[in-house]
Amino acid sequence: MFMKKTKIITTLWPATDTKEKIESLYNAWANIVRLNYSHTNYEYFGNIIDIVQDLNNSWKTNFWILTDTKWPEIRTKTISEKINLEQWEIFVLTTLSHEDNIDTKWRKLIVCDYEYIITDLDIWHIVDIDTGLLKAKVIEKNEWELICEALNKHTVWSKRHLNLPGVKLHLPWITESDKKDIEFAVWKWTDFIALSFVRNKENILELREYLKEIKAPENIQIISKIENQESLDNIDEIIDESDGIMIARWDLWAEVPFETLPVLQRQIANKCKQTWTYFIVATQMLESMIENPIPTRAEVTDIFNAAMQKTDCTMLSGETAAWNYPLEAVQTMSRVLRFTESQIDYKHDYFSKDLWEHEDKKQLIKNAIYTAEWVWAKNILVFTNKWFMAKTISALRPKLHTFAFTYTDQLRKKLTILFGLKTFQIEKKSNEENLDNALKQLKDKKLVVKWDKIVTVYWIEKKDQIVPSIQVIEIK
Repeated sequence: MFMKKTKIITTLWPATDTKEKIESLYNAWANIVRLNYSHTNYEYFGNIIDIVQDLNNSWKTNFWILTDTKWPEIRTKTISEKINLEQWEIFVLTTLSHEDNIDTKWRKLIVCDYEYIITDLDIWHIVDIDTGLLKAKVIEKNEWELICEALNKHTVWSKRHLNLPGVKLHLPWITESDKKDIEFAVWKWTDFIALSFVRNKENILELREYLKEIKAPENIQIISKIENQESLDNIDEIIDESDGIMIARWDLWAEVPFETLPVLQRQIANKCKQTWTYFIVATQMLESMIENPIPTRAEVTDIFNAAMQKTDCTMLSGETAAWNYPLEAVQTMSRVLRFTESQIDYKHDYFSKDLWEHEDKKQLIKNAIYTAEWVWAKNILVFTNKWFMAKTISALRPKLHTFAFTYTDQLRKKLTILFGLKTFQIEKKSNEENLDNALKQLKDKKLVVKWDKIVTVYWIEKKDQIVPSIQVIEIK
């Protein structure tokens, strides 16, 4: 079967929280499982993580775990009855501390948990409630309330998310609740932490310091979620400080004019590829499959475009977390990705990247890719002590799949999210033994067959020297 290069992240929740269902997602070509800590239940998440680790330990799956943090956000309060608003209806928006001062006889009231909303907003500011499904305009304000006009009809329920486009928020960064979530995730051996509502590089540095403080494993990767205007304004420094980037379109589209979102996605993708930073395209990629067994035409095209942009990963959220068709959603995404990748004309667009660092290794890898294509090899095989060699091959987006062999589980986890890599772990021995053991694994897993050609890339240790090596091997 044609292996896909793009990885799939799948969200686990009630629709996919059993051993059988998690294994079926893996068999449908999912690669990473995501836990959304906006809905934290440590006992529940602990059970899911134990199931994933049991499956991994029994070699039935090879999943890695992504912790998606809640972080500071603005939400409406819990209410007992839904609030129905008509277009042009006037309503009151206030905070928890001012709620008791509001007369609700004449106007409907929405209460949020952001104490600075009255001081931060001025007349004519736009408020997006329920992630933009309700747009409202501030038309009056006083010291305890904002008088708003609904720009469209909508029903508001408990704990709906609020966005304040263009407003610099007075929110703390890592809250005590976030710290508890991170500590739990680290204790349960998470591999990636997705950092929500990143505003600048200081947010990333603060998380790194906290991870050091709690003595977290050094291999944990930080993925910055781009979902507000401030993160767009500081995108270059955020990319530089992050291990990876998630283009989180759910909240981002509430912060920017929706017609700009496809261009922003392409721009962020290009910046990531130019800096060799892996990136994820997320949100509503197969939203209709929450309730329907087949995707819409637009959703298929959305996945196609992400694959054409050569994203490292695509992500499923509600599609696999809830409702009826989680397995079908993964199968659909995998099917579209595999077909799209088979149609891409890989022209080495990224071979012109600056090579000011590790020039010798990069040139070796480029030559290996050219050699593999010239001799009609089926795959590239790379041995890597750190992650530079494998990461470089992935960043150059070759036509062929790459088998990356490492000597530690920690490194294998770091590499698993990267485009085009299938990762393995072996015990480090001599160069000849390493190659024999790697080929045996590939044969046993039927990933290579007799007469296949593969190109190997590694560094041979000879006395005091490290000698680069490229070999063309025909499977016997």
